Amino acid sequence: MSLRRPPALVTLMRAAGGGEAGAVHRCRHPTGLLRFPSVSSAHQMRRCSAPPQPAIAAKEPFPVELKAGKKYAWCACGHSKKQPFCDGAHKKSAPGISPLRFTAEEDRTAWLCGCKRTRSPPYCDGTHKEEAVQSAQITTQP
Repeated sequence: MSLRRPPALVTLMRAAGGGEAGAVHRCRHPTGLLRFPSVSSAHQMRRCSAPPQPAIAAKEPFPVELKAGKKYAWCACGHSKKQPFCDGAHKKSAPGISPLRFTAEEDRTAWLCGCKRTRSPPYCDGTHKEEAVQSAQITTQP
């Protein structure tokens, strides 16, 4: 008898680091521990880490004059010395985080996130006002 796994489960198992027979895959995520049992009873364990968290660059947004049609790279890692824009610091300080590239649709003043916790990147959504951000240490200075 052949056990068939749904394609979505196979994709999750591969993302967790494999899917070979005999392994139990565990990944720690903010939502908890995910476990992917294999077909075999021999167990091995493979761990993968949660995505890296960005550093808080500022506890307030950055007002920026955007120009229509211009391309920008918003720093998502929090390590750039040219906040709120990327200077390539993520390559060394946060290799798992890439800048968010975007093109301004119109000339306007925009408030770009400085805490790097916004749910609407690159724009500020007020997350910096939360206690977790306000009480946190700023590890980098722009």
